Amino acid sequence: MMNRSALLILPVFLLAAACEDDDAEEMDAMHDEMHAMHTAVEHVNPRSPSDGNVAPFSGAVWVGNTLHLSGTLGLEGGQPPETAEQEATNVLDNIKATLEAAGLTMDDLVSVQVYASDVGDYGAFNDVYRTYFTTEYPARAFLGSGTLLFGARFEVMGIAVRREGAAEGGADDPEM
Repeated sequence: MMNRSALLILPVFLLAAACEDDDAEEMDAMHDEMHAMHTAVEHVNPRSPSDGNVAPFSGAVWVGNTLHLSGTLGLEGGQPPETAEQEATNVLDNIKATLEAAGLTMDDLVSVQVYASDVGDYGAFNDVYRTYFTTEYPARAFLGSGTLLFGARFEVMGIAVRREGAAEGGADDPEM
């Protein structure tokens, strides 16, 4: 197993190879920027132990240009809605709202995990899911999970990446 320091060697080697004119100052600046991208951590919809009796997780966490979204449900008033389609809409609207709070869109998702209490709802979920994207779909797993919290049919979590050239936004943007 490689340690974290060993994983930084390859990017530093590639950085050095990219600097043809041996400009040490430019190489140092690029290294510092790359290091900051790997270590910057910011929370979206943060929660902490001082918040009292709330669920013990933040809505999402930025690490560099990568946003890790916590699992979310699609309940209505604490209860599952009547149909799987409505619950899929609710849960995906929650994911979309978290992304938007971070200045991203559904098209910035690169990986999605869907936990389903009944894999028989696969088609209903997909019918709704398809409507949330305008570009390529992210990688995804649809997993049969057994019983979910509060009787939910679906729990969805994901990973999004700010694409190069994309506008930065959101109050919780780590680059602001």
